[in-house]
Amino acid sequence: MIGNTLVGRYQIISRLGGGGFGETYVASDTHLPGSPQCVVKKLKPQSNHAATLEIARRLFDTEAQVLYKLGTHDRIPQLLAYFEEQAEFYLVQEYIPSHDLSQELSEGKIFSEEQVINLLTEILEILDFVHKQKVIHRDVNPRNILRRKQDHKLILIDFGAVKEITTQVIMTPGQTQATVAIGTPGFIPGEQAQGSPKFSSDIYALGIIAMQAITGLSPLELDKDADTNEIIWRNHAKITPKFADFLDQMICYDFRQRYASATVALTALQELNKPSSGTLVVSPNSPVNQFQPQPKQFKKSIFIKLTLGMFLLAIGTTASIYIFNQINNNNAVDLYSQGNTLLQLNRYEDALAIYQKAVNIKPDYIQGWYGQGRALFALKKYQEALAAYDKAIQIQPDYLEAWTGRGLTLSELERYSEAISAFDKVLKVHDDYTSVWNARGDAFRSLKQYDNAIKSYEEAIEWQPDNDEYWYKKGLSLQSIQQYDDAAVAYARVLELKPDHISAAYNLGNSLINLNRYQDALRAYNQVVQYQPSHYQSWFARGNILVTFRRYPEAVDAFKEVIKYNSRNYQAWYSLGWSLHQSQRYVEAIEAYKKSLSFSKNNYQAWYNLGNSQYILKKYQDAIAAYDQAVNYQKNHYESWYSRGNALVSLERYQEALESYNQAIKYNPDYQQAIKAREQIENKLNPKKVGWIILPSIKF
Repeated sequence: MIGNTLVGRYQIISRLGGGGFGETYVASDTHLPGSPQCVVKKLKPQSNHAATLEIARRLFDTEAQVLYKLGTHDRIPQLLAYFEEQAEFYLVQEYIPSHDLSQELSEGKIFSEEQVINLLTEILEILDFVHKQKVIHRDVNPRNILRRKQDHKLILIDFGAVKEITTQVIMTPGQTQATVAIGTPGFIPGEQAQGSPKFSSDIYALGIIAMQAITGLSPLELDKDADTNEIIWRNHAKITPKFADFLDQMICYDFRQRYASATVALTALQELNKPSSGTLVVSPNSPVNQFQPQPKQFKKSIFIKLTLGMFLLAIGTTASIYIFNQINNNNAVDLYSQGNTLLQLNRYEDALAIYQKAVNIKPDYIQGWYGQGRALFALKKYQEALAAYDKAIQIQPDYLEAWTGRGLTLSELERYSEAISAFDKVLKVHDDYTSVWNARGDAFRSLKQYDNAIKSYEEAIEWQPDNDEYWYKKGLSLQSIQQYDDAAVAYARVLELKPDHISAAYNLGNSLINLNRYQDALRAYNQVVQYQPSHYQSWFARGNILVTFRRYPEAVDAFKEVIKYNSRNYQAWYSLGWSLHQSQRYVEAIEAYKKSLSFSKNNYQAWYNLGNSQYILKKYQDAIAAYDQAVNYQKNHYESWYSRGNALVSLERYQEALESYNQAIKYNPDYQQAIKAREQIENKLNPKKVGWIILPSIKF
């Protein structure tokens, strides 16, 4: 693989690692200015069966879309490209100079409680974003957590979902099975080993990392309780009881006892050190019974009066019950109205309390249960909301509003198939409920059943053709299945309805790039920055297109805008340097390259191009120093060796120049420029000797 160029663009430089799922390489992107480094992951399906490859291809496409979305987070590598070549699948991701966490968790090293809390906070913040995208990492372990050299922040890599692509084999027609469990031994919880990972599976794995940090022992070195299967670790750690309880909940054997997601775990961790407040409850004294027994009297008159009183009491009781029920009903309705007002004011806790009062007064008041469901949903208490909606449905099975609420809640609980069934119940009666069609489409999209999602969005659009969000989600679904032409049409319709829809314009640009319609893509990115000038991703994409068109002065302006809003973006500084160099603004190019290198010191391409700008300005000594750095970080970069030789020739240091040319030829034996330059230097150092011709003497 080393030296090969994939899809005519990504030249493999070196191997990073590999295993059963595939191989990872460092490559240079030869289509971008200066050929910046990137990471190429080659995925190897376990079988060459045609059906297996088709499943792998489908999984690859969908998971690549997930990685692209996740890469918008600052601490997850950005997906740059993905492609298939000769039945092998490749991902191209951002290259991040770093080391992995396993180097910090060396055997026997123990972290302090504060260090572990900081580590957990950083990773939980990343996982919080991941889980909110409905993604489970599935392989959280120290080797998949990097420490970025630039700012020492932690980075999460190598999502296990991609590995699923390589583990599918055909069993019987229509069925597939994964050949191996995804994850790392010691960090895989039971439910994941059985093929049913949860969000809490990631919490378990992260908890194991924390336990390893706090004890200095790997998970495989610790014993387990024979009855409960829980890990026995506390005797190896010196931490506060509260934090120990927190870790115990992270690594519970039963996933139902763990923190359900990163959001929940992060909240609990943040609450951990807050001081607790106590409330003193004082019970009032019990009232003294002031009624004393009276002697019985058996007079006839009293009997008659008692009978008459009972009759009157019966009539009064019936009337009282009726009046009481009317009062309760009126009170419940009033409370429901109050609750609705509070709900509209976003006072969800207060609204919930009022709805609860309503059902306490009238237990079968369906609107009260429905109101509770809405308030609980707004508070993100989804299990309780589901119970409230179910109670309303139990009282009135055809209460469609409760069925809608139930479907939305099930979607939040990631029980998408059940959610779709709830939505279908509503749409069977009212097929004009566009919001339900939309929610149904969202559920199908979460299941990655994009064709069904598109059909649902189209139903919503049929009833409400001017709703920009329905068109936008249709576009996202089409883009997910690589129907870029149709996706572009959908995004264009969004922009007709809402010209300032930033996400639609940006994704329109991305779809058009996939169609090689660069001029149209440029217009789309222009529309983004027109409405949101700080959208640096669009400025960067715009700059790259302008470089492709060799419109370097405009590219310079675009990259400057990236830097204006994201000043530490080393790629933008590097691309700015390249564009300035191509515009013959060499002094400014040098400054841009130096700025890029201040954020990414080991970017050999930046050192190489810095040297080129300095060479043109005849700053040969500075150029040689830059080329030295380039080959220091990438020893086999033959172009740097060659350019170094040229600079040495300019300084008439011919012997050193010869050595540089030899290095260039060593790493690229067919490098003709270096070969010719070497011959010229050899001739200069060893000129061919002219022999003297001795003529015989002639005697006269």
